Amino acid sequence: MSQERYPVLWIGQVAVVTLPMEIDVTNADAIREELLAALNRSAALLVADMSTTNFCDSSGVSALVHVFRRAAIGGSAMRLVVSTPGVQRVLSITGVDRLVDVYPSVAASLGDPNGHVDQARPDGATAKADTDGGA
Repeated sequence: MSQERYPVLWIGQVAVVTLPMEIDVTNADAIREELLAALNRSAALLVADMSTTNFCDSSGVSALVHVFRRAAIGGSAMRLVVSTPGVQRVLSITGVDRLVDVYPSVAASLGDPNGHVDQARPDGATAKADTDGGA
């Protein structure tokens, strides 16, 4: 299995995980584990940023559904950021877009219905990048 890591941005208890351009059988398990790791670090909201993902096969869809179910069991929420028509179509055909909330941008997934990020967070949280993989 690949040791590839995906960038994680923490904003308070929100984890935004940036996923790769292609999600398929070669990396779906690693992606699932990375997303689960963010949940295990007490993410109240997990955002899977697929804004640059242009391909996602059934193993990727399965990984996303697995993480969504684990989040729901643990009382966390999960959102997807999808901007490419091909990935939007896969999520629509499989029904994942009816299971998991899908947004056109990270800002929209974090903000109000108009897509504006709430700059005045009540908990005073600041964004920080997880550059050491949570070590």
